[in-house]
Amino acid sequence: MSSGKKMWSAALLATAVLAVTAACGSGSSGGETADGKTKLRFSYWGSDARQKMTEEAIKKFEAKNPTIDIEGEFSDWASYYETLSTKVAGSDAPDIISLEIRGLREYADRGTLADMTGKVNTADIDAKVLTTGAIEGKQFAIPTGVNAFSLIVNKGLVEQAKAELPDDKAWTWDEYVELANKVTAGSGGKVIGTQLSWNPGYLQIYATQKGEQFYDGNKLGVTPATVKEWWGIMQNLIKGKGAPDAAKSAEIGATSIDQSLLGTNTGAMGMWWSNQLGAASKASGQELDLLRMPKIKGATAGGMFMQPAMFYSASSKTEHAAEAAKFIDYMINDPEAGAIILSDRGLPASSKVLAAVKDKLPDADKKTLAFLDEAKGELTDPPAAPPKGSSATEDILTRYSEEVMFGRMTPDDAAQKFITEVNASIAG
Repeated sequence: MSSGKKMWSAALLATAVLAVTAACGSGSSGGETADGKTKLRFSYWGSDARQKMTEEAIKKFEAKNPTIDIEGEFSDWASYYETLSTKVAGSDAPDIISLEIRGLREYADRGTLADMTGKVNTADIDAKVLTTGAIEGKQFAIPTGVNAFSLIVNKGLVEQAKAELPDDKAWTWDEYVELANKVTAGSGGKVIGTQLSWNPGYLQIYATQKGEQFYDGNKLGVTPATVKEWWGIMQNLIKGKGAPDAAKSAEIGATSIDQSLLGTNTGAMGMWWSNQLGAASKASGQELDLLRMPKIKGATAGGMFMQPAMFYSASSKTEHAAEAAKFIDYMINDPEAGAIILSDRGLPASSKVLAAVKDKLPDADKKTLAFLDEAKGELTDPPAAPPKGSSATEDILTRYSEEVMFGRMTPDDAAQKFITEVNASIAG
């Protein structure tokens, strides 16, 4: 997932689910152009920069395949799933659909996506990463690239505050809190140690360190005690001034990485997906680095994991399945496309494409690649696609986290209600 993005609200999720459910038997409107070419529609989200590079890749594909026209259907992240679900409900599904892991089951389980098994060359994609796009043995989605939820640090700001950087192979959560508090104190409050994160990836890592699964089948596997401990880290950061107070944390938590403490050089650390190092570095104008997430003292697993930044899927109703597969294959496996897209959709999932483009990657992405290579042996297996309804989890987690940070709910009450509400969303 090109993550750090705002997640679906519960209301938007309901809209998407109802729309997709209503779409059984819907079709795709790819077809023929006036000059007899096959026309395919390709939906995706992102920044203006992503749109520009994607359109360039489309032109290269069309030059190699003169009988196929690709029509890009681009939108910003905030409106992407609402627009997609409306199209699917109106029997107007795009032929090729970009998805992230949190939305995969919402579409696959309702018959919207085609089984791509054997239709796209996946020989150069790590088998465990590839499996994240499969449900019950059917390959509904092909990973574009990979990333990992990590800690990003501005080492210069840490050193200016007279604080010492950790050995990230061995540091604990207590040491993380202590470091953040020291940075704030050492800078006279001009630089805050870190900012809070309510990303489910963060809680998933912490839960794994406790020996718990984030999702256990069709329910949460995280215990109330673990959620409370996790909130305790944040409460200790606020108490020691290593993170902003609840109001400021809520305010900056709803902004982009450009407006984060790290991006504006008013904070020394923050948690994001590894493929966001480039965006954070560009925003700050300073050299940033990736660190492993801290561990619970005595934990046998670090809990960090690799997962696809996003996927390409094909509509089950497309009238041009072979051509859709050909375009997906090009975007995944052709070094020409890889040289244009680079790491925009995560470090390329194809090992051959990654090898072909790694020298062309921006410096921040080279740093990300080196970090993931070094940590590879420590990472847990990529997670399977989460259950239907889980797309609302981040919204629910953020809401209850803020209730606890503001002191409006006790951690005991909030943890129970968080788990109950997520389980109800999944069951629904």
